[in-house]
Amino acid sequence: MTAVKLYPPRPDKVYLFGTCLIDMLYPEAGLDAVRLLEREGIEVIFPDDQTCCGQPAYTSGYHTEARAVARAQLDLFPEPWPIIVPSGSCGGMMRTHYPSLFAGTPEEARAREVAGRVFELTEFLVHVCHLTLEDRGAPEKVAMHTSCSARREMGLAETGPALLAKLGQVELVEQERASECCGFGGTFAVRHPEVSGAMVEDKSRAIEAAGAERFVTSDCGCLMNIAGRLAHRDSTLEGEHIASYLWRRTS
Repeated sequence: MTAVKLYPPRPDKVYLFGTCLIDMLYPEAGLDAVRLLEREGIEVIFPDDQTCCGQPAYTSGYHTEARAVARAQLDLFPEPWPIIVPSGSCGGMMRTHYPSLFAGTPEEARAREVAGRVFELTEFLVHVCHLTLEDRGAPEKVAMHTSCSARREMGLAETGPALLAKLGQVELVEQERASECCGFGGTFAVRHPEVSGAMVEDKSRAIEAAGAERFVTSDCGCLMNIAGRLAHRDSTLEGEHIASYLWRRTS
């Protein structure tokens, strides 16, 4: 039986865990996440020493190395504030896998405490902030891609679409087999490029076939993968992280 997640009242302060891909490739998505939270009256603290959550090593089977990377993150969040992660992939790693990764180690209690404060961005905006949005954009048909980790590890298939549904000029179109993986999977795309390529080809064609003028996702790995495939095929359809999309249409 899946435990029911109990959500806290809106806090005055939160931490932001920015993720590697946001840091290296999509910094604007991180800044827009901060802007959305600050507009809700929440102070955002960004620990300067944060690095990787450890997921690439963990999913490749290198648990000792993953533990070393993850251990460096545990002391970055000393205050009892929520930890907001604009990625279901990294959020799933921290909330779901940190407790088992550190089981039987001196850091187990700390890992469990940190994991209990992790929230994916769209989850936090919907269930804690109870976000309301005033859409200032033009009418647009949008497809939402929810990452596998957000959907299956964190149980957040509905939070992204719920936010898009608050935009009065946005029509959320349903792609065929929306729950299927885009084929990124972090190091999976490197180890199995042919399989990954076939999966992202199916995903990009499904988004186009749905009549979308844009696709939105809450994970930068999926964004990079799908947008890259569309660009490779000279498609005019573009993608955007949901934080940037929400901020752009409401600011």
